[in-house]
Amino acid sequence: MTSSVIGIAGHHKIWLVPLLCLLFGGALLGLSTNMAKLASNVQLPPLAFLCWSIVGAALILLCVAILRRDLPPVTGHTLEYYAVSALVGVAGSNLIFFSAIPHVGASFVALIISLPPLLTYVGTLALGMERFSMTRALGVIAALAGAGVLAARKLSAPETEGFWVLLALLGPVLLAIGNIYRTRRWPRGVSANALAPGMLVAAAIMLLTAGLMPGFSLAVPMEQSLPLLLITLQALAFAGQFLLLFILQKTGGPVLLSLLGAVGAITAVPAAVFLQGEAPPQGLLAGAALIATGVALVTIGKIRER
Repeated sequence: MTSSVIGIAGHHKIWLVPLLCLLFGGALLGLSTNMAKLASNVQLPPLAFLCWSIVGAALILLCVAILRRDLPPVTGHTLEYYAVSALVGVAGSNLIFFSAIPHVGASFVALIISLPPLLTYVGTLALGMERFSMTRALGVIAALAGAGVLAARKLSAPETEGFWVLLALLGPVLLAIGNIYRTRRWPRGVSANALAPGMLVAAAIMLLTAGLMPGFSLAVPMEQSLPLLLITLQALAFAGQFLLLFILQKTGGPVLLSLLGAVGAITAVPAAVFLQGEAPPQGLLAGAALIATGVALVTIGKIRER
């Protein structure tokens, strides 16, 4: 009887860690989306905002790693891991989102960030990491239909820049690739506390290099203190978000990890509409309902498999 109680308690504890990481990480993701909107309002360039926020987050997590005596290891495998993870999961995807937000809105970006679980499932299925499930396949179809509704309504709206809508839709694809890659190539014996700062340092180097290219700028407007405050807050949010991301990746797997976007949308969309006065995306109810149904079906299918 005692062993059964201990087993139940242990099972709950195993699921409590990824659940808390999912909730808090998703909330930080939703916060990041809205801060990018605020940054655009104070004329802070997307590359500068993202770059200096990532630099700050990397320094924070490096300090934590030093205090924990768990520094990022430097080997051929880990350097590859940091570089690829940084490119698809941090620098590339976030630069797309931060650049698109002034053109398509924070609420639209927050909604499409909920697509990675479905794209992740398609990728893991294609790579033989998952078995086919009709429930989950229906979820993918429903969510992609929801994204299609949102994109079609956005493209048909007056003064909408189609390029930015289509570019924003590329972001979830990169996030899904990152979810799969980090799981398949996780360096054996290396902790999440060590991998997170390594990835952010690689992302910071990429973004700093991009800022040196013609046509790009890392300059921060210094006429007021708000840009620096936003960068500081975003750095703290990124540090927490990516540390929780790696813990969730290790304890919950790539599909559960990709639900971060769905949780982030729950936070980001109301904040963008009610706090920032952003007009709700056309087709919001239909698109959000289809995406939510799709995410639910993919999650239910995963639970049934387990």
